Amino acid sequence: MKTFTRRAFLKSTSAASLTGLVSCTHTTGPNLAFHKSSDISVRDVRHSFEQYLLRTPLKFGGTVINSLALLNVECTVETRNGQVAKGFGSMPLGNTWSFPSKKMTFDQTLNTMKALAERIEIITRNCHEYGHPLDINWLLEPEYLKAADNLSDEGKIPEPIPKLCTLVTASPFDAAIHDAFGKVHRRNCYYTYGSDMMGYDLSQYLGKEFKGEFLNHYLQSKPKEMMPLYHLVGAVDPLEENDVNKKIGDGLPETLEEWINHNGLTHMKIKMNGNDLAWDVERVVRVDRIVTGIQKKRRISKWFYSLDFNEKCPNVTYLLDFLSQVKNKTSAGFDRIQYIEQPTARDLKANRSNVMHEASKQRPIVIDESLIDKESLMLAREMGYTGAALKACKGQSQALLMAAVAQKYKMFLCVQDLTCPGASLIHSAGLAAHVPGVAAIEANARQFLPAANKPWETKFPEIFFIKDGMMRTAVLGGYGLGAV
Repeated sequence: MKTFTRRAFLKSTSAASLTGLVSCTHTTGPNLAFHKSSDISVRDVRHSFEQYLLRTPLKFGGTVINSLALLNVECTVETRNGQVAKGFGSMPLGNTWSFPSKKMTFDQTLNTMKALAERIEIITRNCHEYGHPLDINWLLEPEYLKAADNLSDEGKIPEPIPKLCTLVTASPFDAAIHDAFGKVHRRNCYYTYGSDMMGYDLSQYLGKEFKGEFLNHYLQSKPKEMMPLYHLVGAVDPLEENDVNKKIGDGLPETLEEWINHNGLTHMKIKMNGNDLAWDVERVVRVDRIVTGIQKKRRISKWFYSLDFNEKCPNVTYLLDFLSQVKNKTSAGFDRIQYIEQPTARDLKANRSNVMHEASKQRPIVIDESLIDKESLMLAREMGYTGAALKACKGQSQALLMAAVAQKYKMFLCVQDLTCPGASLIHSAGLAAHVPGVAAIEANARQFLPAANKPWETKFPEIFFIKDGMMRTAVLGGYGLGAV
């Protein structure tokens, strides 16, 4: 593939395509004469895959999965004065979540993401333009999207690759570049988002209302000392001993009751079905009854739930009925609901009738699957969503920009993982620990993918061993993203 530069990109690519990530209002590229001495250029990039079987099945969005693939990326960068460093990024290829398909099997969508990763590696390796990691991502993302379109156009797959899927596939490449940038300058990444290292203010990516502002206005340079852990209660997870059909017997907890005592949990994320109202209501009522009994024994008076429908509610009426019934059956349980994730279909433009104004008066309603750029966030806000879910799996660059937009418009913020193990959990936890207002951290891999965490546990015991419901995030201040 031919080597390209920003100048070549701007010549060959339309302004409209260059606004793909954040729907910027600008129509011209950066000032090519402007340079920062801290700028980097990609010199090499390599990717590899790891495959794992889940410890126990995980059901979300109506689908049960039993395995997970990790995409790992190493990227070498060089500064203008010849300093070199290598960065690392890792992310689960969440194909069931990012590429739901009725035409393709699990293996087919996973193999599509792997094929796309091959092309993204080539594109990234052949980009030798200097810039801040945000500039490099701004430059490369349209090419990643073109590569995804080309895979579809070549007739190798029966439907287009969603933008969300491309973001997930590209995210470890973006992470590796941010990681390398921090390492080559011997800084944690969250000390690299100010005017001293960013060549352009946020208006370059987000529009004129961000003129004169930089990412450090919306981030904490030092991570929070500690944060509560959100435990996932999957739709097929056993809650009590009599729910266990066959014991795993690996020494880890096997029921919700055991997990609460094992980790000292105070935050539970409950997966809903979204297509069975009676089941969804009863699930929350039962979880609340069980948790209340356990917390009473532990002498804990305050705990929280989040509810995740994975866009399976047929309409907003379903959600309103659900909330009414839960409040009726357990008013205390209802009061413990901290927020609700993406209740209805991710295609907001095609489902404009599913406005969340009434529901969001009761609890923050958070955009998740729908969040792929600034335009989608603004549309969600117009439709009554009051919060945004940030995810490292959509890219460090995108997550940080969306954090800025959401804070600008005073939206509720949370950070979620994609069953992230190892380096990807450290990345995700670092994001949560540096974004103001984020109250808790998800770490589902400790339940479903503990084998992938093993190599990291002794280096970061504060992240991987939870005893009082809290993750000690103060340790996430190392160079780069802080993982290696």
